[in-house]
Amino acid sequence: NTSPHSDPAEVSQLQAALAYQSEMLAGYQEQLMQLKSANDSLTQYIRSLPAPHSTPPDAYDQDTKKCAVMMSLLTGRALDWASAVWESDSGMRSSFDHFLAQLHEVFEYPEGGQDISDQLLDLKQGDRTAADFAIEFRTLAAQSKWNEVALKAVFKRGLNSKLQAELACKTVDSSLNELITIAIKIDNLMRNTPRTRRFVSANLVPSQSQPDTPKPMQIASTHISSEERDRRQRENRCYYCGEENHRNATCPHKTKKNPTLRYSVSTIELPNPKQRSFLLECELSVDTAIQCVSALVDSGSAVNVINQELTDKLKIRTSPCVPTINITTIDNGTIGSGITATTQPITLHIGLFHKETITFHVVPSCKYQVILGHPWLAVHDPSISWNRGELTKWSTYCLNNCLTKTRTYPCLSTSVESPENQVQTPLPKVYSEFAEVFSKSKATQLPPHRPWDCAIELLPNMSPPKSKVYPLSRPETLAMETYIEEALASGYIRPSTSPAAAGFFFVEKKDGGLRPCIDYRGLNNVTVKYRYPLPLVPSALEQLREARIYSKLDLRSAYNLIRIREGDEWKTAFLTTRGHYEYLVMPYGLANSPSVFQSFINEIFRDLLNKCVIAYIDDILIYSPDLNQHIKDVKTVLARLQQHQLYAKLEKCEFHISKTTFLGYIVSHHGVEMDKSKTQAVTEWPLPKTVKELQRFLGFANSYHRFIRNYSSIAAPLTSLLRNKPTKLRWNPAAVRAFEGLKASFTTAPILKHPDPQLPFVVEVDASDCGIGAVLSQRHGSPGKLHPCAFFSRKLTAAERNYDVGNKELLSMKAALEEWRHWLEGSTHPFQIITDHKNLEYIKGAKRMNPRQARWSLFFTRFNFSVTFRPGSKNLKADALSRRHDIDQGEQTVVPILPPSVVVAQISWDLMEEIQRAQQDEPTPPECPPNRQYVPQALRLRTLQWIHTSLGSGHPGIHRTTTL
Repeated sequence: NTSPHSDPAEVSQLQAALAYQSEMLAGYQEQLMQLKSANDSLTQYIRSLPAPHSTPPDAYDQDTKKCAVMMSLLTGRALDWASAVWESDSGMRSSFDHFLAQLHEVFEYPEGGQDISDQLLDLKQGDRTAADFAIEFRTLAAQSKWNEVALKAVFKRGLNSKLQAELACKTVDSSLNELITIAIKIDNLMRNTPRTRRFVSANLVPSQSQPDTPKPMQIASTHISSEERDRRQRENRCYYCGEENHRNATCPHKTKKNPTLRYSVSTIELPNPKQRSFLLECELSVDTAIQCVSALVDSGSAVNVINQELTDKLKIRTSPCVPTINITTIDNGTIGSGITATTQPITLHIGLFHKETITFHVVPSCKYQVILGHPWLAVHDPSISWNRGELTKWSTYCLNNCLTKTRTYPCLSTSVESPENQVQTPLPKVYSEFAEVFSKSKATQLPPHRPWDCAIELLPNMSPPKSKVYPLSRPETLAMETYIEEALASGYIRPSTSPAAAGFFFVEKKDGGLRPCIDYRGLNNVTVKYRYPLPLVPSALEQLREARIYSKLDLRSAYNLIRIREGDEWKTAFLTTRGHYEYLVMPYGLANSPSVFQSFINEIFRDLLNKCVIAYIDDILIYSPDLNQHIKDVKTVLARLQQHQLYAKLEKCEFHISKTTFLGYIVSHHGVEMDKSKTQAVTEWPLPKTVKELQRFLGFANSYHRFIRNYSSIAAPLTSLLRNKPTKLRWNPAAVRAFEGLKASFTTAPILKHPDPQLPFVVEVDASDCGIGAVLSQRHGSPGKLHPCAFFSRKLTAAERNYDVGNKELLSMKAALEEWRHWLEGSTHPFQIITDHKNLEYIKGAKRMNPRQARWSLFFTRFNFSVTFRPGSKNLKADALSRRHDIDQGEQTVVPILPPSVVVAQISWDLMEEIQRAQQDEPTPPECPPNRQYVPQALRLRTLQWIHTSLGSGHPGIHRTTTL
């Protein structure tokens, strides 16, 4: 529809532009047919259109043309409206922005007549999970312009009443994100709380139809009926207490000679059934039993009361109440025989977080199983909405004494981190400006993309395999749902349509919780490995020689602080029984995760590494020579963490200490020693029964080999058990002695001094028939006592065992210099090598050397050292490195002189194979002559016949036959 006043040339140019865009516009016709008048539909539709002023450059050079293109995309009522606007020749034809504004004004109105504010105010959680409610709330909140205070109030208002009551226990000054995270966690905990208990909760309020006789005492009773009065008169019972053989005037319960306490524990029951008493859902914990009860909150009760029947059921221990407490009614009358017993302290849970220890007074018969009276209200001083019948807030006393610990249930922990320490480490005031670095809520937010995002490069022509869905038990299913909801709420994962799918399962943690694991073995097999090196821990610890004060930081959710490279998220997809998801952050289990994170950390602290910082993945050690410098170093590190949005666990950090544990070692200014907890684990290690168990033990022990003076020789019999990849261990006495000796060595390991390049080194070397060893030492103090800095030892190879004594000693010297080359080459002072082989004193001046010695001599010229002879009886430290156990000859490798290609055929006898098989049942006896083949009894006749009839032997005669 064009105006008759339109320029024909302009119309022709417009038609050409429309033809150019015909294919692109065709794709929007289907969307156009589905266009609604709702806000979302119109907004999404306009956003999906291409920018008419951007492509092609010269197609939309005027607003009139843009409006014409937009009109061509409209149908129905929208087209009718646009045509009318065009025909009216209004100003909208010449302003595309005005045209869009009018389109929004006419067709954009909220669905159901509600705008964003109304939808936010009407949003309710209902039966949904808090995670689902939070997603819808965040969507609407993002479209509103409300401030955070208003959004927090609306969010709490939309939660269901039970969750609001639990949130009252956690009323702290938190951000909106923290509030949503806490609500989701509490909601998950409430939904996953085990419902089964040892005892089934009984009916707390008896029905109205109950027998009149015998009638139990009710706290609310203030008079007796006319029928009851007539019955007591006929049976000669007291009108007051109902007992026999006395009258009301002489009732011993009304007048006592002994002093008694008169406490009111009565309540008034209103006839209107709509008037409800205020009840709290509670749990009583007695030993291993848990009883669910509804406790009446009654400010008119002077004591806290429990029913005698419940006390007997739970077998609660009681003690006499002295003096007896009378039960009085509102009119000051006395009921029954009073309270004569009190319970021992009982654990009382209210909700998920409130926990206390309380003592009750036992009442013989009570309408309610538990009554929380004025003493309880006075102590806890809760805020109660009597109109809604809800407890809205706990007091400051409860926040400090009753709400400090969250209740835990087995198999509900799904954290990938280790359990947090109970003792919170205080943050020194000097670092208060960096409190954000220790924020737990910020650590759970989705991190930004960085240049160090985790890339997942696949091998050529390979794709991630699809794994199976692992079946989960009921507790694991609950834990999985909790983990998925929390990860979705934090943005760590999202629903996936990826063709890849790794398995999802749990492993049990030490604290009884469950650690989620993704089976990325298939993905790792087809991933290009990132070979970024991890720090060498022993070399890193050598940098601590001048340190006197330390601080240690442990990063929170380290791997989750790195994003997956954009476009690679689909490769991390995993399957659960709930659905298909993929990670936006770097998960645990990827082959390149340690290298990627280490490269990120090294780039952040590049100028500080080996100067005042050692960083091993998520463990950071800061060291300094004095306190003033240390504070500056720690501030620099915290500032870097804050700048790059990395966060630490305050409960696992240490500040300003002179001795600490780092990566399994105890470091101080005295030196490095093994962690006592590790050595205790080794000393309690049982004798391995399988090959895997022995490999696990040797792997752990090998990490501390630099502390053990004779490690390689001690472990030689154990490593011999693993030769030729056995399927079963065959222990021998030497191996058992080696196992016990190695465990004992962990308890006697010395403290290794930090090497000081300003002091001269001493290297003690020695060799034996099975191994070589060396000790690196320095003299400290006065008169200069030698202290070990490191130990080195290893077994000799089969070829090295053939060396003569001189070459073995020379080999031990060469191996020691190679091991500590970074300290000895170019050292400030000439170092001394001590050996028990006298000929090595002349190695530098030897005129005749074999080729091997000549090669090694070139290597020795790089060092400035002198060789000193010490007899073996005095060279005990190095000598012990190779003489702890007997020589392990091992299996000799047979090398044929002629290659197999020149052999025509290998000669073998079938009879010889039968003899060898028969010897398994009848082995060679000890009296058999040496160098003779023993033939079992069953094959002797056949053997003689074979030899006698053989064409190659014939009959040698009687004497030779007898000799055979």
